[in-house]
Amino acid sequence: MNIRETLEKIESDTLVARAAKSAETRGRDRPEPEDDLRPSYQRDRDRIIHCKAFRRLKHKTQVFLAPEGDHYRTRLTHVLEVTQIGRTIAKSLRLNEVLTEAIGLGHDLGHSAFGHAGEAALNKLVKGGFDHYRQSVRVVEVLEDLNLTIEVRDGILKHSKGEKGELLRRRPKSRALTLEGDIVRISDIIAYVNHDIDDGIRAGLLAEDDIPKEIRKTLGRTGSERIDRMVRDVIAETLACDYDAIMMSADVLQALEELRAFMFGNLYLTPAVRSEFEKAQLVLTTLFQYVTAHPQEFFGDPALRDEPVERLAVDFIAGMTDRYAINLYERLFVPKARV
Repeated sequence: MNIRETLEKIESDTLVARAAKSAETRGRDRPEPEDDLRPSYQRDRDRIIHCKAFRRLKHKTQVFLAPEGDHYRTRLTHVLEVTQIGRTIAKSLRLNEVLTEAIGLGHDLGHSAFGHAGEAALNKLVKGGFDHYRQSVRVVEVLEDLNLTIEVRDGILKHSKGEKGELLRRRPKSRALTLEGDIVRISDIIAYVNHDIDDGIRAGLLAEDDIPKEIRKTLGRTGSERIDRMVRDVIAETLACDYDAIMMSADVLQALEELRAFMFGNLYLTPAVRSEFEKAQLVLTTLFQYVTAHPQEFFGDPALRDEPVERLAVDFIAGMTDRYAINLYERLFVPKARV
C-alpha cells in the first residue's frame, strides 16, 4: 500500500458516510494515472495554488479598489479566509477537509479586476452576461487547463449567491454535488460580510454601532464573535439534521440575511463606494472596447485563434489585476507629460 492509498484508507475509516472520499471521485475530463503520494483532491488543491490565476488574486480587490492601506482585504486574503472557515466546518463535521480547501482556494479565480464593479461592467458588455463563478470554471478548465475533478469544479460553479440569491439552497437539485461544496458557499458569505465590515470601519464609512442591535444580539458584537457564532451554528444544525444538508438555524440565517442587506445599503451601494465603482467600470469598459477594436495588439492574429475576439477580450480583461488595468488604461489613454 503506497502513501496515497494509506491516506485514502484514513479517509474511509475516519470521515462520515456523507463525506466525499478521494478514492470515490467522479473523475476528471481526461483520465490520469494516480499519484502515489497525493489523493485526488489534494492534487487539485496543489494545482490551484500553483496556477497563475491564483497568484494574481493578491492584486485584485474586494470592496475598496486598488487600496493603498496595508490591511485592506484583497481577493487573495478573501479566499484564504473562506478556506479557513470552510476547513473548520468540514473538519468538525468529519467531512473532507482537503476537498473543501480546494474549492475554497479556487472559487474566485475568475473574478475580474475591481471586484464586483468589474464583474458588473463585463456583464453589460458581453452577450449572455458575465459571472465570475462561470469564469472561474473556465479558468480551471480552459485557460489554465488544470484538469480538476468534477467535485471541485462543481463546488466552484455553485458557490456564488449574488445580492438576492439564497444563502443555503432549498432545492436539493440546486445544491452542490457534495456537502463540501455547500460548506464553501456558506463560508464565502460568513467571510465576506465580516471582513467587509472590518474594511468599512477602517475606511471610516462604518462603525460597529451602525450594525442594527438585533443583528448584533443574534450574531455577536465583533467580527470574531460573529464568525464563531455562525460557524458553530452551521456545525450544530448540520449534525442535528443528520447531514441531510449544510444547515443554519432560522434565527441565525435570518440575521445573516439582514446583515447582508445592511451591507448593501450602508457600504456596497453608498455614494463613496459607488463613485469608485463607476470609475472602475469606465476603465474596464474602455479597455474592452479598445481590445476588441485592436485585437492584433494583444492576441496576434485573431484569425489563428479558435475563439472569437470578444471571448479573448473577456478572458484578458477578467484576468487583469487592478494595477495592471490602471497601468494599461494610463498607457493607452492618459497623455504623457513632456519634460
